[in-house]
Amino acid sequence: MGKLILSGKPFIAGSAKGIALVSREPLSFWGGYDWKTGEIIDRRHPLSGQIAKGRILAIPFTRGSSTTTAVLLESIRAGTAPSGIITTATDFFFALASVVADEMYSKPIPLVAVSDSDFALLKTGDEVEIDNDRLVVVPT
Repeated sequence: MGKLILSGKPFIAGSAKGIALVSREPLSFWGGYDWKTGEIIDRRHPLSGQIAKGRILAIPFTRGSSTTTAVLLESIRAGTAPSGIITTATDFFFALASVVADEMYSKPIPLVAVSDSDFALLKTGDEVEIDNDRLVVVPT
C-alpha cells in the first residue's frame, strides 16, 4: 500500500498524526460536538457517535456560528480535541480557537485546507500525518 502526498494551505501551521475521521458534511460544534468527551453528538450528522479526540478530523467547513470557537477551545483545554483538522477552505472559527489555545495553553491544533479534489481522496480510517502544508495519507 503506497503513500499519498497531498499539498494544502496551512492556516495554522503544525504537525499531527492520527487516524482520519472524514465527512463530506459540515459540522456545527455548537450542539454537535461534546467537548467533555470528543464525541460528535449531532444525531443528524453522518459522524454521529464517533469520537474525534486524538484523530485527524476532516470536514469541508463548519456550520453555524462563532460558538464553534468556544466549543473547540474547551475541547483543547479538556484534552478531547482532534489532533489536527483538514478543511477545504480557511475556517476562521477553527483558526481562532487554535490561536487562543496556543496563547492560553500552548496547545495549537494544526489546520490545513486542501482542494476539493484532494479532500475527496480522504477516507475515515486513513492514517494521516500533517506536517505544515504537507499531508501524508496512508490509504486503508
